[in-house]
Amino acid sequence: MSAPASEAPDPSDPVPPDPGPPGSGAPAPPAWRPLLLVAGGAALVLLALGARYGYHRDELYFRVAGRHLDWGYPDQPPLVPLLARAVTALFGDSLIALRVPSALCVAAGVLVAGLTARELGGRRRAQLLTAGAYAVCPFAIASGHTLSTAAFDMLLTTVLAWLAIRWVRTRDQRLLLAAGAVTAVAVNVKYLAPVALAALVAGLLIAGPRDLLRRPPLAAGAALAVAAAVPGLLWQARHGWPQLDMADAIAGDADFGGRPGFLPFQLVLTGVVLSWLWIYGLWRLYRSADLAPYRFVGHAYLLLNIAFLATAGKPYYLSGLWAALWAAGAVEVERRGAPRGWGWAASAPAYAVTGVSTVLLTLPVYPVATLASTPQPAVNADGAETVGWPRFAAEVARVHRTLPPGEPATIIVSNYGEAGALDRYGPDLGLPRAYSGHNGYWYFGRPPDTATTAVVVGPESVAGAARLRRFWTDVRPAGRIDNGVGLDNEEQGKPVWICRGLRGTWTDLWPEFRTLS
Repeated sequence: MSAPASEAPDPSDPVPPDPGPPGSGAPAPPAWRPLLLVAGGAALVLLALGARYGYHRDELYFRVAGRHLDWGYPDQPPLVPLLARAVTALFGDSLIALRVPSALCVAAGVLVAGLTARELGGRRRAQLLTAGAYAVCPFAIASGHTLSTAAFDMLLTTVLAWLAIRWVRTRDQRLLLAAGAVTAVAVNVKYLAPVALAALVAGLLIAGPRDLLRRPPLAAGAALAVAAAVPGLLWQARHGWPQLDMADAIAGDADFGGRPGFLPFQLVLTGVVLSWLWIYGLWRLYRSADLAPYRFVGHAYLLLNIAFLATAGKPYYLSGLWAALWAAGAVEVERRGAPRGWGWAASAPAYAVTGVSTVLLTLPVYPVATLASTPQPAVNADGAETVGWPRFAAEVARVHRTLPPGEPATIIVSNYGEAGALDRYGPDLGLPRAYSGHNGYWYFGRPPDTATTAVVVGPESVAGAARLRRFWTDVRPAGRIDNGVGLDNEEQGKPVWICRGLRGTWTDLWPEFRTLS
């Protein structure tokens, strides 16, 4: 019987696909209708809640970074700021519009996850189990709620894993070129993309087929990815490789429990109740004869764990391989049933429980006035960072209005979120431009040398005042940030100072304000 038209080789392809691993016949058809329903449902939930609360600090940063386009920034490549600029240019300051791309990333990830199960031999049930796991994954939903590099990184790495699995099954050499094109996009979203690709290639070299490196399309795809990375690398080189300093700062951050929390937090980020599915998939990759051709995925996952544990990486850096592990587990559940003791957990109630808990812990479903009394801020600190920005700007404006008319003054804030908030809300309050030395904002310009007086947000405590006196002779408290709902986020309770008598010029002092975190 001939292969379906969708699986037939392209007559124009100069290198016909190999037959693939033994027993790798044509897969079951994609379960398009239910997959699209699951993907659309996830996107609909994200967009329905997209306008609640407010901007995340990263979104405020992207919004400004998009107006200072360059080939790189100290903390990221240029693609997401470019996207933020395009969205705001087309739709203005629409929070929903800004978040549509991330919601679409989640929807696309759900589809690719289901197709990954299909490539591994999964029929309708396996495809839906895998797609559903992606759709209720706490990390996927949390990153899909705001414009974030994480949503794009997770999707693109998931696509890379799917392409690698499909290549092993079909040996269609065009897939290697497609992987290069996906990597070319990914390296302009997040600098981690080549690490995941290297792990997949290493897994293939360990498990086979080892003739991968002899495939000309692989070299062409690699050349495409390298060419896409060159502008960003040149930017880094011209600016002293700030990304390396940024990596050190991230490694020193104790988020997600540091190294001790690296493995446990993967269970939390994938949904505790459903985490058994990817663990079962990883185990079956090493035990199932049917999955033996795809064992490289298990090798890649273990290699990445070792690499990120050694470098103090974050557990969500592995998110792009979760779909392949869910798929492996789902295919084995479909073939053999759930492992002993997990029958209930493989059923619809487990997905429902995970989906409801994901919504309650990651999305803005509570009245903002009661958010502080819910468990969400402790579980998902990013949610708390979307509250209070208009009040933040109003307090800075109140302090600024206390200055004598005509006194040349500037505004200095602690981080890029605060600077972005004043860029968004400050003009309507009569505020001048705000400056920050945090990450990429330091590159967006320094205050004018004529502005020897400053309204400064943070640092806190007596030690903070002592630090400010290194730069000004007269430092006085003038206000305090209060989001009005008692929510303990990064800005809550920060002092606002009036500082006069600048000890030098901004040209000389601005380098000392540079920070990375």
